[in-house]
Formats: sequence, structure tokens, C-alpha cells
Amino acid sequence: MEIRDLARFFSTASSTFLPLALVLTAALAATGCSRPTTLQEVKEEGVLHVITRVAPSIYYEGREAATGYDYELARRFADELGVELRVRVAEDNSEILSVLTRDYAHIGLAGLTRRPEFEDKFRTVPIGVQAQSVVVYHRDYPRPSSLSDLAGQTLHLLADSNHEHIIADHPDGAAINRQVHPGLDAPGLLARVESGEIAYAAVSSNELDLNHVYFPMVKDGFALDEPRELVWLFPADQDRTLANAATEFLAQARDNGSMAQLAERFYGHLDRLNYVGARTFMHHVENRLPKYQSLFQGYADEAGLDWRLLAAIGYQESHWRPNAVSPTGVRGLMMLTRTTASYIGINNRLDPEESIEGGARYFRMVHAKIPDRIPEPDRTWFALASYNVGYGHLEDARRLTQSGGKNPDRWMDVKEFLPLLAQKEWYTQTRFGYARGHEPVVYVQNIRRYYDVLTRITEPDQPESTPTRELAWLEQDAKPASDKAPVNDSAPDLRAALPPELSLIPPTL
Repeated sequence: MEIRDLARFFSTASSTFLPLALVLTAALAATGCSRPTTLQEVKEEGVLHVITRVAPSIYYEGREAATGYDYELARRFADELGVELRVRVAEDNSEILSVLTRDYAHIGLAGLTRRPEFEDKFRTVPIGVQAQSVVVYHRDYPRPSSLSDLAGQTLHLLADSNHEHIIADHPDGAAINRQVHPGLDAPGLLARVESGEIAYAAVSSNELDLNHVYFPMVKDGFALDEPRELVWLFPADQDRTLANAATEFLAQARDNGSMAQLAERFYGHLDRLNYVGARTFMHHVENRLPKYQSLFQGYADEAGLDWRLLAAIGYQESHWRPNAVSPTGVRGLMMLTRTTASYIGINNRLDPEESIEGGARYFRMVHAKIPDRIPEPDRTWFALASYNVGYGHLEDARRLTQSGGKNPDRWMDVKEFLPLLAQKEWYTQTRFGYARGHEPVVYVQNIRRYYDVLTRITEPDQPESTPTRELAWLEQDAKPASDKAPVNDSAPDLRAALPPELSLIPPTL
């Protein structure tokens, strides 16, 4: 159960948790029994109480249910304990820390790293994702390379963020005007940089990764610290039993690969679009997509797909150009081959409606061919790879993955082996031979990114399809970018990127 009204949460905590604790203490004293541990109390109540904030990196309401990296880990931890996960949503980190300090929740999911001032207030447990504090700036302003470059400038920060404390402790921090924005989140701060309302801000690198494509006027400046692992926070008033159980659970998740798979799900597609690619995509969303949106919606609806996934495939294939033609003879908005079009009953590949209808029908067929034991969203990533490179080559890569000791049903493993299909020493061992194995990796990554953007900037209340929808996970509004001409900028990307041979395909204008 998710409850967004924090006042109601405090009311419940005050009227239920504290009196129960007092009654329990009195009863235990009367009977001479020792007080149960925090872990025992959680199991006896049957509820794990978590306090968090809304952020794509932590927790948000998806299309069908709550999701987010931290939330998914917490849900699995609650399942491991055999209890219900009950989430309360705070306005910002200040509220989360206040709730934890009062011992009104068992765990805080705040997207913070361990800090010295936490020592006496909270226990911390690392969760497998690293982040660093990054200074960003509007691209029309001078690029700073250190805090000394910001002397006399105003740096905008989120309340109780890692960056606020790092800057306060830095020798050059005193010369900087710091403006803290209580109640504002990372997308809100980035939107103000995007609009030019503010010039400089500090955000967490993982939240920048998840939001950067929506704000192409925002540029990386420099990192304030080295990457450090994000943590869950446990009130110091608790004993260590719950934190120890979480530590053990997360260690198992790390060892069995489920943590890495979860990280790939939320962060694996975030090698960001460059400035030109992001500007081009947003321009086409505004100018080309409206011509075809109803077609994507209608034929996706018939096929039981999320129309935005179908639109993302169309953008990757042709940038929504109905007359697109490749040197190999594939053509149309969905770039169907002559053989495929004939097989699915499409007569005119250059007709946008027929092309979209054919693409929807064909992708559903490809998706159905992927073993149904593979859970979503991986099944869709495999279907996209098959749509691009062919089912036979995908199966070759899955066999190589299995022979390499990895999981052939997990996309994060198979995508490491697909590029081997272009190497003679590997493709000679396969049934279907040579394939440009890098291409499906980039293909899937691009479509995931386009789909991610479309789910965040389009309205969720589209007509529901009759078939069960299997292919949607993300949904959150984001501000569309403005339409200014691209500017060359050689500022380095501070975050991880694919190797050069896997870099994102440049846009076709």
C-alpha cells in the first residue's frame, strides 16, 4: 500500500507506533521478557515501513504499479522477510531524514551516500549503485571546471543533498553563493537550468543520467567528488538486526546477479543521446510524430503493444520518414523488407499506415517467438534485437552466452555476446554465421532511450487495448526541450559511456 499524505503518516505513527511501543515495553517489563529485536517487530507486525521521495532513480508510480531501483530492491527485501512493504512519500530529503530521526519508519530511501554527520543518527547499507555530485550549467554560460570558477556565482542545490554538504566543507565553498530549494526535485532544478532561469546547479550523477535527455541545454561541468555508493538509511534508535538482514539480502542479490539485472533495467540504456541527437528527437516529436501518432496508437492497440514502444521503433528505423529507403532495399516508416511485407500482407511499404500496421503486426509475431519463460522487460529487449538482426542470430548469441557461463535468458548477459557474431573465431562456431552483432545492441539501446522519453512526455490516458499490455514500464511527465540551433561543445561526459564502436547512431535529419 502506498500513502502519499505524510501528515496522515505522522498521525498514524503518533497514534499507533509510539503507544504500541510503550504498551509493549510495559508488558515486557511486567512479564520479565526481553524486548524483541527490530527485525522481530517487523515480522510480528507484518509490515516494513519505508519513507522515500519521488525520483526516477528511487521510486515513482509506473503505468501499472510503483517502481524504481530502490523501490524494487525494497519490495524484494520485504518479500524475503515475508512482510508487506508500506511506502510513505515525502516532499524531499529533509522530510525523509526528519522521519527517520524520529524513528517513524524502518528504512529511508533518499538517494544519498554515506556522510560523516550520519554516524550518530543513522545506520547505512550500500545498495549497489554509485553516484557523484556533478555541477551542471546552461550551455550559453561559461563552463566551470572547479569550484573556484564559481566564485561570486550562485550555485543552486536541493535540500539535504550530498552536494550541499560537500560544498560547505570545501575550501572554495565559502566564496560561492549557495541557494537551496526545499521541495524541489532534480528534474525541477534541471528544468530551471534548461530555461536559463538559473545558470549553475549541482545534482547527483545518477539523477542527471535519468533526466539529461529532456534538458539538452544543460551541460556537465565538473564532479565535486569521486563516485560513491548510494545507501539505505536506518534510524540509529533501531538495533542492528534489520540493517544486518538488509545487508545480507543485498549481498545475496549482488552475488546471484539480480542486483546487476535490476541496475541494467533502470540504468542500462542511459548512455545518453548527444546534444544534436536529443534536439533532433525532440524536434521530430513536436513536428513529425503528430502526423502518425493516431496510427501508432490504433495499430499498437490492435497488437496489444504500448504505442510509444511502436513509435520508438519507427523513430529508430526511419526517424518517422514514410519515404525512407536504405541501400539494402528496406523501406518505409518501419523499414520493412520486401519479404517481410509480403509475409504479413503489406502491399505498399511507402504508405505510412500500411508500414505502421505491418511493423506492429511483425513485432508482435517476433515478440511471441521469444520464449515466454523470459520475463519482461527482457523479453521485449530480445524481441527488439530479433527484429533487428534476426531470430537465428539472436539464438546464436544466446547459445554463446550459455557456453560462456552466463544466463541466455537475460539481456544484460546476451548483449555482451552479440558483438562476437562479427568475429570469425566466434561466428564460425554458430549455426547462422556472421552478423553485425554490434548493431542490435545499439538498436535496442536507442529504442529504450526513445521509448523512455516518449513515456515521460506523452499523456498516459490513452485508450486501453483489448489484449493484455505487456510492454510498458515507465511513465512520468517531463518538460520538452526548446528548439535552438546546436552549439559545438567539447566538454567531457563525466559518466560512463559505451565503447566507441557501440556509440549511438547519429541522427538522420
